[in-house]
Amino acid sequence: MVEGVQQSAGTEPLADELIVARVLGGETALFEVIMRRYNQRLYRAARAIVRDEAQAEEVMQTAYVRAYVHLRQFSGRAPFGAWLTRIAVNEALARMRNARRFDELDEKGDGMDRFASTRPDPEQAAAASEARRLLESLIDGLPESNRAVLVLRDVEGMSTAETAAALDISEENVKVRLHRARAALRSALAGFAIRESQSVFSFHASRCDRVVRNVLQHLEALAPSAGSALPGY
Repeated sequence: MVEGVQQSAGTEPLADELIVARVLGGETALFEVIMRRYNQRLYRAARAIVRDEAQAEEVMQTAYVRAYVHLRQFSGRAPFGAWLTRIAVNEALARMRNARRFDELDEKGDGMDRFASTRPDPEQAAAASEARRLLESLIDGLPESNRAVLVLRDVEGMSTAETAAALDISEENVKVRLHRARAALRSALAGFAIRESQSVFSFHASRCDRVVRNVLQHLEALAPSAGSALPGY
């Protein structure tokens, strides 16, 4: 791991452009800083397009290699992060195009999506994991172009300008796609809530058994005073 490069003057992180200049100047080990800085963003951008975790990681690796090889082509017209994200987006889109061609030739449909599971503590972790899987599933169901915009803007927090540069579309197009993606997501969440409302606050058999058992135990303890009248209504 690269030591002492995350901070400049003891406080501020090194700017991307400075790291790029130093890498081009021969300090190639500093490219690790770039990767650690943008791993999350590139993963989310790639995952939003390919909808597969393993492929998303492959996209990231290819994008980093291409960025390193073509680092001198970074002109600075757009932020470095947007330039790097665009490389990952282009790689992800290329993979999707190739996959579609293969599916057409092989006459096969889409494969099943895979989701990562988290495993913190029992009930809260299970609920959080389920909610995350639901959200990932709903995002995966959005059209590809809208999905990528939503993830870059709302999940990764990129600006409209950065997203436009990364996806090579206009800022107005980013706004339109983001609006459509958010509306579709709200609609899907509302539909899910309606479908699942019948199961809200379910009283499962195990809980029922526990309550019955506890009440019976209390009743046994009250047996001597069983003749006591109940409160009137």
